[in-house]
Amino acid sequence: MLFSGIPFLYYFLPVVLLLYFIAPKCLKNTVLLIASLFFYAWGEPKIVIIMIASILVGYVSGLLIEAFRHCKTAKAVMIVSVLLQVGCLVYFKYMDFFIENFNRVFGTDVALLRIALPVGISFYTFQILSYTVDIYRGEKAQKNPINLATYIAMFPQLIAGPIVRYKDIAPELTQRRTHSEDLAVGIRRFILGLSKKVLLANQLGELCDVFKASSEPSVIFFWIYAVAFSLHVYFDFSGYSDMAIGLGKIFGFHFMENFNHPFVSGSVTEFWRRWHISLGSWFRDYVYIPLGGNRVPKWRWFLNIFIVWMLTGFWHGAAWNFIVWGLYFAVLLVFEKLWFLKVLEKHKVLGHIYLIPVVALSFVIFNASDMKEAVEYIGGMFGMTGAPVISAETIYYLRNYALVLVFSLIGATPLLKVQLQNAMKKEYVRKIMVVAEPLVLLLLMLVITAYLVDGSFNPFLYFRF
Repeated sequence: MLFSGIPFLYYFLPVVLLLYFIAPKCLKNTVLLIASLFFYAWGEPKIVIIMIASILVGYVSGLLIEAFRHCKTAKAVMIVSVLLQVGCLVYFKYMDFFIENFNRVFGTDVALLRIALPVGISFYTFQILSYTVDIYRGEKAQKNPINLATYIAMFPQLIAGPIVRYKDIAPELTQRRTHSEDLAVGIRRFILGLSKKVLLANQLGELCDVFKASSEPSVIFFWIYAVAFSLHVYFDFSGYSDMAIGLGKIFGFHFMENFNHPFVSGSVTEFWRRWHISLGSWFRDYVYIPLGGNRVPKWRWFLNIFIVWMLTGFWHGAAWNFIVWGLYFAVLLVFEKLWFLKVLEKHKVLGHIYLIPVVALSFVIFNASDMKEAVEYIGGMFGMTGAPVISAETIYYLRNYALVLVFSLIGATPLLKVQLQNAMKKEYVRKIMVVAEPLVLLLLMLVITAYLVDGSFNPFLYFRF
């Protein structure tokens, strides 16, 4: 079930909200948990068993770690729990990748498992891992299995994050209220995120599909595709994060921000402080720092960076292009740290000019079906495929999607947000917004519904992760 779908918007969500707000405080987590399990089981009920098993392992492990906190047994339990969770993720997400590469290297013909990937397994596995490790590091274990299951299975951020740490919302699992201000902010954030997804990301996705269907793309069309897909990923994923954060506020939870206008960055280092913040902080706290971070010899420091970024790429998908994508950023980050980060920080314009093509190239690798296609597309961007610089087809689609591209480029910056904040300092603007904001949000919902009823392009890229 997608947030940007009629079943969710007009059937599932209204029913859940009604049941949640009429339920007594002691049953609110139960209502949210049942709704989340139903949401997760939509389309394939059997996969919910995997999640329930993972939650039980995390719950029991937490209790045992706390019970044996001052013994070696606690470490053993933590290690076993981590291995079970990672093993489950590897089995469902990566086993066929390993078998395929084993067959290629050794010339064997081991049959692929062809197991369906449980939706959101990368996200909820990381949440259970962080919970288990945090209990080992001294946090208190959750005694109530319903509360822990609610944290892990909570549908607002189940499918694509942000990756929420248990310690960040533990108090809200038992003590929370939905204030009128949070409710208003949550509704606004949800609708704006939905608008990003349906009105921008989906249209950019259509443009990317048009490019892939082109028989003779031009050099300019290759670059339009690279920019369009970069923006498509951003609005698709940040839109989902906005919806998740908005729904969280409606239910009384406060999730961390996941994006902070990454395309205004002046370096790759800054870009990754602003992009998928919850994933970056997770790898920093549970992989990079335990490996020694930067407080080790320089060669080991760079090795740590490469390990983290190889895992970051591999987390996104079981294919070589994702690993190369992660290592590509590792190389750029190392170069920045060694040589030119200080120069980029002093010359912001130079940093922006450098960053945009670098990121666009990265997402060409990210979206390639294999490394052969990635090399072909990058070659096309630099005129190495014999394609013309521009063509009539390119001009036609550039005209058709010009408004979407312009709005997307503006929307990827904080320009509109800053302008609105400045305008809201004036009293008469605040009075106007009291009436105008609900009308604008209602209008957006009507337009979005029209798009969805029309059956327009509406996939969710991160659904597969």
